Amino acid sequence: MIKQMVTAACGLMFCASASAQSLTPGQYGDFDNYVLALSWQSGFCQSMHERNRKEPTECRNQNVGEDKTALLTVHGLWPSLPRSIAARGVDNQRWMRFGCATRPEPNYPQVKASRKCSAPDTGLSGDMAEKLSGVMPGAGGNSCLERYEYAKHGACFGFDPAAYFGTMVRLSQEVRQSPVGQFLASHYGKTVQRSELEQAIASAWGKEKVKSVKLTCHSHPAYLTEIQLTLNAAAINQPLSGNSLATQPHPGNCPGTFIIDATGY
Repeated sequence: MIKQMVTAACGLMFCASASAQSLTPGQYGDFDNYVLALSWQSGFCQSMHERNRKEPTECRNQNVGEDKTALLTVHGLWPSLPRSIAARGVDNQRWMRFGCATRPEPNYPQVKASRKCSAPDTGLSGDMAEKLSGVMPGAGGNSCLERYEYAKHGACFGFDPAAYFGTMVRLSQEVRQSPVGQFLASHYGKTVQRSELEQAIASAWGKEKVKSVKLTCHSHPAYLTEIQLTLNAAAINQPLSGNSLATQPHPGNCPGTFIIDATGY
């Protein structure tokens, strides 16, 4: 009976993570927060196009179905600066630029953003790789975003790759299903007020948590490219809630009015 109840309950997406591995650092665990960086995929691709950057395969092959929340994709999950590394004279700016390659510590091999596929393979199972590709279009293929993200933000912590990327899958699904994901989907291709999106954030996690979310836009007129949520490290393995979010000082550059960009140039 218990097994039947669990099976039925896990028909819901939030329960799909019930058996997921916990994300636990093997070293440098003395940090306070993670940043969950989520791209609005069509906006990200538009910005790459406008800046004449080399467009990744997932931008050249953009598709949009009925579920517009699928355009809210994972960029990465970034631990904040550990206190033990800060004690070696490393500041936050250097940490965010170099991550695990920061000198004098952790001093792991640096992988350049222009050569993501030169990073070591993460060894993900076929099942996990498929789940990840559903929320991180740049994973695998010729883009290798998951290799780069793990090399820069995960390897030096000793994170199990399946737990690290499984956590990204779970969190992105929770955001997609939240009032924030629903707001973005329902305003696809439309101009919105920043205050409207902030109200969706408040509806999802509480009014005081609006300051936990950074909104990044590009161009004039502005369009959304990325949403960053600052998460308490101690709550990373719990379902996403108001208690998960930590206040951060940067609201982002999105103005009072901006576009939820539609696919295509």
